[in-house]
Amino acid sequence: MSQQTPMTVAGEKALRDELKQLKSVDRPRITQAIAEAREHGDLKENAEYHAAREQQGFCEGRIQEIESKLSNVRVIDITKIPYTGKVIFGTTVTLINCETDEEVVYRIVGEDEASVKHGKISVTSPIARALIGKEEGDVAVVNAPGGAIEYEIEKVEHLAE
Repeated sequence: MSQQTPMTVAGEKALRDELKQLKSVDRPRITQAIAEAREHGDLKENAEYHAAREQQGFCEGRIQEIESKLSNVRVIDITKIPYTGKVIFGTTVTLINCETDEEVVYRIVGEDEASVKHGKISVTSPIARALIGKEEGDVAVVNAPGGAIEYEIEKVEHLAE
C-alpha cells in the first residue's frame, strides 16, 4: 500500500478545481479541436491535428496525475487540531535569520502545494523538518547546501486557510 501524502484543505480544493477544469472544459475543447482538424483532410501534414493531439496527451496525463495524487492524499484541516504553540503541518511560522536579522514567513504544506515565492514550504523540506515540534523563541538550525543557518522562531500561527 502506498503512503498517504499530507495536504491542506486549500491544496486539495485547488487540485479538485484543476481536475474539474481539465475534465469539463479542457478535454471537450481539445476533442472538438481534433474533430475539426480531422475534417481538414490529410492528417500527416495537418499541424492543427498534431498540436491538438499533443495537447490531449498533456491533458490526459495531468488528469491521471491529479487523480493519482488525490487517491493517496490525507487532507489535514489545521482548524480541527488543538493549538499547542508548536510548529506542525499547516502552521504559519515567522522566522528571523540569526545572522542577518532578515525575517521570513512560511506556511508548512504538502509537497504538491509548496511554492517558496508564495511563502509555502514542503513539510519534507530541510527548513520545515528543522522547525517541526519547536515553539516561539526556539532556535532552529537548518542544514542548507551553503552551511548551517540558524533561525529564531518569532511567531507560530495556527491559521485557518
